[in-house]
Amino acid sequence: MTSYADLKALFLNTTLKPTGRAESHTERLMSNSMAIMGENGVEVHYLRAADYDIAFGVQPDMREAGAETDDWPEHIWPKVRDADILVIGTPIWLGEESSICRVIIERLYAHSGQRNDQGQYTFYGKTGGCIVTGNEDGVKHVSMSVLYALQHIGYMIPPQADAGWLGDIGPGPSYGDEGAGLDNDFTKRNTTFMSWNLMHTARMLHDAGGIPAHGNQVDRWNAGHRFDHPEVVTIDD
Repeated sequence: MTSYADLKALFLNTTLKPTGRAESHTERLMSNSMAIMGENGVEVHYLRAADYDIAFGVQPDMREAGAETDDWPEHIWPKVRDADILVIGTPIWLGEESSICRVIIERLYAHSGQRNDQGQYTFYGKTGGCIVTGNEDGVKHVSMSVLYALQHIGYMIPPQADAGWLGDIGPGPSYGDEGAGLDNDFTKRNTTFMSWNLMHTARMLHDAGGIPAHGNQVDRWNAGHRFDHPEVVTIDD
């Protein structure tokens, strides 16, 4: 059996509800993936973003850009930085991810100017996924948006890197209420696939020392290449 005991995962829930205000249906679904990873040795961390005062903006520390307070640098970023796996959870509102989810994505993007030891973007060598809940259409649309953002800043996205559950359109039980969704095989299967594929990918990346650095180092991307007059190659049938 493969060991995952040296890997770390961060589950970042972007529900609009702070912990003390109400339960999070997104957290209920995320807990299934957390259990799978935890049972297989991954060191799992969980944060609910609404519990923190995270300034909006695209700087690593928004206090340096005029914000009075910003919990991101001390409370959120260290866990993001240290995690091999990042899973963003979000509800759907009006067909889109939550406003807090967008703030998180923007704050991740704020670190796009940083580099790892090989001169690559700082998120190279990490893997990401997302979990979505709601009572309206949009799981695939929201997943597309979140996963695109993660891969754009350097995360590796494995196959089947999203999972979600949707209730009946309009008011009604959300995930976990009175058992809603707990017996949904599609959601259970996707949550399982996502969790294992994230672990598999993180294992491969960790063992390989990340993504090979040739051709993607920020300061050396054009070393030895010419782009002004590319040679035209003709292939005969």
